[in-house]
Amino acid sequence: MRYRTLGSSDLEVSEISLGSWLTYSGGVEADRTRACTEAAFDAGINFFDTANVYGRGAAESAWGEILSAHPRDSYVLATKVWGRMSDDPADQGLSPAQIAKQIDASLTRLRTDHVDLYQAHRFDASVPIEDTVEALQKVVEQGKARYLGFSEWTPEQIRAALDISSPGLFVSSQPQYSMLWQAPEAEVFELCAANGISQIVWSPLAQGVLTGKYKPGEPVPEGSRFASADMAVSQDLVYSDATLEAVQRLVPIAEEAGMSMPTLALAWVLRRTEVASAITGASRPEQVHANAAASGVELSADLLAAVDRALGDAPVTGPTLAPGAQTGVKHR
Repeated sequence: MRYRTLGSSDLEVSEISLGSWLTYSGGVEADRTRACTEAAFDAGINFFDTANVYGRGAAESAWGEILSAHPRDSYVLATKVWGRMSDDPADQGLSPAQIAKQIDASLTRLRTDHVDLYQAHRFDASVPIEDTVEALQKVVEQGKARYLGFSEWTPEQIRAALDISSPGLFVSSQPQYSMLWQAPEAEVFELCAANGISQIVWSPLAQGVLTGKYKPGEPVPEGSRFASADMAVSQDLVYSDATLEAVQRLVPIAEEAGMSMPTLALAWVLRRTEVASAITGASRPEQVHANAAASGVELSADLLAAVDRALGDAPVTGPTLAPGAQTGVKHR
């Protein structure tokens, strides 16, 4: 496993990280959650990414029990705040009160006195950006988080936060990014790199589409992860026959290079120096080890050109955001 520095921080994170969306939030049994987490340590993965809203605390609680058995300095722990945590519509967002409430609840579930990275899961356009940044900065000042990050923020929102925050406070951006979803390359990568902010990308396998297991002309298999309403991010764009045909054209390219489709897809996102880590999910230990094998894999210029030709017009390259992302910035 190789490691990269997370932005301007002193955190060294594994190129492949383990996430807990739709797995350890209740979709995977406790024993398999433990097995996958221990497999991550065995594979050299030291970066674990979760969120308060995953299972409304269930994912954090699961990892709180498992990770607390490991030395705190042996892993980098990240969680997020923004999503609704109860049936009360007001129990969400990035207001100072909500941030103060949720960081304490997350730390309790995670059984730790601090997280290494605290991220705004999405932008909250209903709260003045000054209030959100001040509240997040207070979390750091109180020692409850070492650094801050954000997920699915627009360039306008990123600039607004950087204009009023202390240098080096924000060190990570978490966008959706894969061979099929290249939109962050347009502006976000360059803007963040210029300000000491790394990318930790989610859905690098495009909800499993880049494994090659989904075939054009066939319905989404029942029981598959992509069939889940929560997993079907931009399904009309990622799960079209044209896209699936492009993915099938990648299969012989991976085979000729002597690698699996997941390895090719993960190595492809890691080819960018702006990316510190690719967040992967797993429901079985062998998946953890298979994903970890992508660390350090170098793709030749000829191979990258072949990938581009195979994909054609399939990738999303515009400023499309994930569901729940908000545009605009509110000031005091």
